[in-house]
Amino acid sequence: MAAAPSDDEARQAYWLALSKIEGVGGRRLRVLVGHFGSPEAAWRARADEIKGLPGWGDKVREAFLSQRARIDPAKEYRAARRAGIEIWTVEDERYPELLREIPDPPPVLFARGRPVPPDAVLLAIVGTRRASAYGRRVARELARAVTAAGMGVVSGLARGIDTEAHLGALEAGGFTVGVLGCGLDMVYPPENGRLYAAVAAHGLLLSEFPLGTRPRAGNFPARNRIISGLARGVVVVEAGERSGALITADLALEQGRDVFAVPGPVTSPCSRGSNSLIKQGAKLVDSAADILEEYGLVPPPRAAEHVSPAKLEPRERRILGLLGGTPVQLEELAELSGYNISELAQVLTLLELKGLVQQLPGKQFIARER
Repeated sequence: MAAAPSDDEARQAYWLALSKIEGVGGRRLRVLVGHFGSPEAAWRARADEIKGLPGWGDKVREAFLSQRARIDPAKEYRAARRAGIEIWTVEDERYPELLREIPDPPPVLFARGRPVPPDAVLLAIVGTRRASAYGRRVARELARAVTAAGMGVVSGLARGIDTEAHLGALEAGGFTVGVLGCGLDMVYPPENGRLYAAVAAHGLLLSEFPLGTRPRAGNFPARNRIISGLARGVVVVEAGERSGALITADLALEQGRDVFAVPGPVTSPCSRGSNSLIKQGAKLVDSAADILEEYGLVPPPRAAEHVSPAKLEPRERRILGLLGGTPVQLEELAELSGYNISELAQVLTLLELKGLVQQLPGKQFIARER
């Protein structure tokens, strides 16, 4: 005979079952549980007892009652635990504290991995799925640098910038959180299977969506509020004019988070959204130090001391060869190199992230000692 579930397991099972009711949403669930005092009492509530609750009109109430009849809380809980997935409710001490403070925290999180360390300072790094080579490299270098300095990285495990952010954090041996827009029993996009496994092994996977939930387009704006809600700040690396990363930035502002953006070429559609954020007041980022100083963190001894020139791209080697200990103006460097200002800015940003170049006031640059 199976052991009777503990009180904590029973609460998790009823919260899980409530989260499976489609068309109700977290706000209404919190109203329901708050009114009845516990998730079990809310689950067992009669139609006449629910009537009149804020947000619980006839349609919502009928949807709740009809779906409830088809869900077995204990069975759903056992299925999640067999899949190696934990249930964290908003009442749980494992629930990330910073996320609990946002206006609409998900009442239930499905988790695989280890909890967010209580003293962790998390940074969200987001951007377009159709990232340029420049954007991908910046995201990876930036994630590697901030995790080496003690931060953790949050992103959405999507193609492009998200993927590079997670990879950079893992390469630095840091903590990274992947927030999915589907159930944790699905890998999306499918080519990120190895990354999914690596994040679960060395960090944390989270979703507010129950097992079996497919990655529908409408899930991702909701997912984005969790990404920003977990983090102290959000960095947009590359984003088009209608990128989902801009939604994350807007949510971050509503949640009182810092917003940063990496500048990109004015000719690139991938950079129009991120450049626009800078115009609107987002802090411009061209090195990890721009972020770390906001949180009182000091960059670690620079791994760039070990970067071999042979590992640099031809453009990077050319620019680095033109710099020494004497500051060179940006315009002069463009003339010496033959690159236009936009192309030169990309190369300098990458060299700064690698710790090989330092920008001085007045758009002057010098090579760092190696």
